[in-house]
Amino acid sequence: MTNLEQDYTQPLGLDVGTSRVVVARAKDKKQDYDSQLNAFLTLPYSKLAESLLQRENVFHEVQGADIVVAGNDAERFAEAFHVETRRPMAHGVLNPEEPHSLEVVRRIITKLVGRAAAEGQKVFFSVPAQGESLDGAIRYHEASIRQILAELGYEATPIEEGLAVVYGELAASNFSGVGISCGSGLCNICLAVLSVPVISFSVPKAGDFIDAHAAQVTGDRANRLRISKEKDFQLNGFTGDRVHNALTVYYQEVIANLIGSLRAHIASAQKLPKLEQSVPLVLSGGTAMPKGFLDHFIKILQSEEFPLRLSEVRVSGDPLHSTARGALMAAQC
Repeated sequence: MTNLEQDYTQPLGLDVGTSRVVVARAKDKKQDYDSQLNAFLTLPYSKLAESLLQRENVFHEVQGADIVVAGNDAERFAEAFHVETRRPMAHGVLNPEEPHSLEVVRRIITKLVGRAAAEGQKVFFSVPAQGESLDGAIRYHEASIRQILAELGYEATPIEEGLAVVYGELAASNFSGVGISCGSGLCNICLAVLSVPVISFSVPKAGDFIDAHAAQVTGDRANRLRISKEKDFQLNGFTGDRVHNALTVYYQEVIANLIGSLRAHIASAQKLPKLEQSVPLVLSGGTAMPKGFLDHFIKILQSEEFPLRLSEVRVSGDPLHSTARGALMAAQC
């Protein structure tokens, strides 16, 4: 932990995402961000391997017969050994199929936020909204993250991810509008009026769905497809590249499913406030970053009448940090 972090006593915003964990701090009337990949891999323990990892300052921990390499270093090692990284979270919550999940998330959060500089220092952390097949998993996940932060001395408060996007992106419209976080495990959606959530839900088709299904039809590794998708993929129609085409097919499915779910939830809402003015819709998250995503989203949105008047539809100027920024703003209120 740096001296800046040790001296920082102001509130924090924490995005505990399936793909990345991001912390936001206020700095000179702006925000400062730090992040780690929410992933790990295990290596067989040996004294030599441990000493080499220590020498190279690799983020790791010895757990029994395993050395657990976590965070950004996990991706580097996965590429070197041609293996998949493992994920401590799935579908927005702690992964029940990974015995290391809670400890890995604990290590990553501790690395990013450190111990509270003052007892009771505030932190707002993101949690997913209720959605298909999540059931009670969110309650366990939320309680686990809260406990990790409490042990570090923080006063921790959850905020649903879609609402965090509203806080982070819609100040100009008095925090009224639709905030959507297109993440890896889930797409989280919130319609808020004057910062009060009216509709909030999540859908399971998101970035991991794209990676896993594209990997199945191309024979490539999902982790490599994720890296390719984030670096240079453009949603600009079909080409002669089979990887590009596979990603395009499943991107189209994710966008269509997201808009269909949003349309259905708004249309079926029984106590939707009467809005005198149209409201903005903003998209954030790593899955919304490729060029062409916004154009394709708007095309499908406009293909049928939408049950809400929208003043604009845009992608966040900083989509990877939008949730953490909104959580920070909520913590500062």
